[in-house]
Amino acid sequence: MRKILALSIFTTLTLTLTAQKKQQPQKNNLDSIQNLDEVILKTNVIFGNKYVARNRTGSAYYISPKEIQKFNYTDVNRVLKTVPGVNMYEEDGFGLRPNISLRGTSPERSAKITVMEDGVLIAPAPYSASSAYYFPTIARMQAVEILKGSSQVQFGPFTTGGAINMISTQIPESFGGKIRASYGSFNSSQVHATLGGTNKNLGYAIEFLNYGSDGFKDLFNGNETGFTKNDLLAKLRVNLFPKAKVKQSLEGKFQFSDEESNETYLGLTQEDFNANPFSRYAGSANDLMDNKHRQFMLTHVVDFSKDFRITTNGYSNYFERNWYKVDFITIDGERKSIGSVFGAPESYPDYIALVQGALASDGDDFLNSRANNREYRSRGIQTKFDLHWKKGELFHDLEIGLRYHYDEEDRFQWIDDYSINESGQLTLENAGIPGTNANRISSATAFAAFATYKLKYNNWTFTPGIRYENISLKRENFGGDDVNRTGSDLFIRENDIDIFIPGLGINYKANNDLSFFGGVHKGFSPPGNQPGEKPEESINYELGSRFGLGNFKGEVIGFYNDYDNLLGSDLAATGGTGSLDQFNAGQVAVKGVEVLINYDVLHSNERYNLPITIGYTLTDTEFKNSFGSEEDLWGEVVAGDELPYISKHQFNIGVSLEHTKFEFNLNGRFNGKFRTEAGSGTIPANELVDDNFIIDFSGKYHFNKKLSLTGNIINLLDETYAVSRVPAGLRPGHPFGAYAGLQFVF
Repeated sequence: MRKILALSIFTTLTLTLTAQKKQQPQKNNLDSIQNLDEVILKTNVIFGNKYVARNRTGSAYYISPKEIQKFNYTDVNRVLKTVPGVNMYEEDGFGLRPNISLRGTSPERSAKITVMEDGVLIAPAPYSASSAYYFPTIARMQAVEILKGSSQVQFGPFTTGGAINMISTQIPESFGGKIRASYGSFNSSQVHATLGGTNKNLGYAIEFLNYGSDGFKDLFNGNETGFTKNDLLAKLRVNLFPKAKVKQSLEGKFQFSDEESNETYLGLTQEDFNANPFSRYAGSANDLMDNKHRQFMLTHVVDFSKDFRITTNGYSNYFERNWYKVDFITIDGERKSIGSVFGAPESYPDYIALVQGALASDGDDFLNSRANNREYRSRGIQTKFDLHWKKGELFHDLEIGLRYHYDEEDRFQWIDDYSINESGQLTLENAGIPGTNANRISSATAFAAFATYKLKYNNWTFTPGIRYENISLKRENFGGDDVNRTGSDLFIRENDIDIFIPGLGINYKANNDLSFFGGVHKGFSPPGNQPGEKPEESINYELGSRFGLGNFKGEVIGFYNDYDNLLGSDLAATGGTGSLDQFNAGQVAVKGVEVLINYDVLHSNERYNLPITIGYTLTDTEFKNSFGSEEDLWGEVVAGDELPYISKHQFNIGVSLEHTKFEFNLNGRFNGKFRTEAGSGTIPANELVDDNFIIDFSGKYHFNKKLSLTGNIINLLDETYAVSRVPAGLRPGHPFGAYAGLQFVF
């Protein structure tokens, strides 16, 4: 084992470099089969552009820089909802902590998908505590890649639904920069600046982003309910030994962000939501999320030739956060979680009245605020070897990747007790002792390897692949009585997993306008640290077609995920206790259809473009067995029930009018209704989050090539709608908001 570890540390350097075509084909030969054989390699991406994404043997989508810049979104939910197969529910209205599902995976805190930035795992602790309380800021991203289907075995540890790779601002080819500033509703503002350049042997990029808002919810005392966030990015690349035959480069990346958001887990009862959906209860006045994130990353690239490259990444991520918020309510000394209270508000009228501020504290009546104080560390080294060659009619591409990774979550939490008076004012009565609520470290050590082989012969492409994961999970619980961590009451539990994850993708290209693809792969999600707990496993199938006729392009994909063992997690974000313990949800079937259509109505017009994009997703879910669960996420499950928090129908339409001097963009999204507990048939009113259709608008006017006026409107029709009933009570979506700004490019 020691030799294997040494070997993995020595060779396991790298990243996600992928094959990309050697040169752009001519416009009238965009999908030339011959050009597919000629590829170059690019670091830190999965596929790198729309052309390569369209020619994968599995489902893939590339959100280009142009698409991201259309609306200047800071909310990743609004960006990803345009992609078929992506399901999510909102929480805060700003996308600070998204809940993303790919093909029916559990969306809570995006914990069941592989999330990366520049090809490196970016969740705070991807193996030991995968809930994404940190998520990269979409506003500073240059592009986003979404991969689903059989060819995703390259990316793990989560292989059931898919992977998302956020591509940060790249070092530019020549000197230049951009400054953008905007201001609008709810005192919302954004300042974004980039600067960079490249000479013969040196390239650099510097980026700063600040954005925030006073928030669109109302507290009785007039306090802000918004947030402020800063993001700083710096990159430096050096071409090593420029005169040597073997080309090498070394790129360093530093990223830092901080956030203060007045966010709460307290929502509203149905009655209060109907009366004023944008109100906040007096008991949540002190709730605050305070966090900081930093990343150091070093990328070494060796180009032995145009056909052989080795890319190595060393990375270190650190995330600290303290989400100080009301988690419990105590009446006459009896404490209840807010998840339990708002799950059945008719059973707890006094608890509701106390947190509303309608009932003053008396004796042992308290609002219990928990300091969810945690630190996360994630570090590792990964390497990828990419070799391709052509012999006769056969084109070969071999990728081998290795990664050694360690992460941990350190909880050191406490609870403060507050009284509340007739005016809704909070007074601290009992200050908790740090470490007395949760005092433990969960960690994971993982070695992962994959190999994929692409064989192309005439119109056929075959991509078999296999992934290997060896994971050791551990939890050291020091207990609430040992805040100094002497080990006097230490309890340790461990769980190990060793698994192979195969996959196979096939693509047949009938001609330049029609192709068919399909695949099968094993889905996997790591278990928790409970001894003997089994991982989540499934067999996943997809079959699809990509087609085009002139300027009309589209794709249709059917998928079927057959879970042998679905795992749920006890998250406070879904109304649970927050222990993060996983539990078995048994056999589940998820099937669906994804449709994407693109057409430029004015493709023959020399002055204007009028592109239209239409996307639709059908996701049908079903538990195959019955089981009892005390977790709020599932409830009592009967065979035939649907999974909660998954919309069956989603629809998106985008229309743009583009000219050299201006552009206007409209985007409409229909999000179907979903249930908040497992069930079938008509959704009970207290478990329903109804459907909604939201339209966003954006526009730009270019004074010249350097200066532009920008504007956008979120929720153009000012629809009032609920987005979820968790963590505790109903929560509203973002209301009408108008924003304007200037952009200067140099």
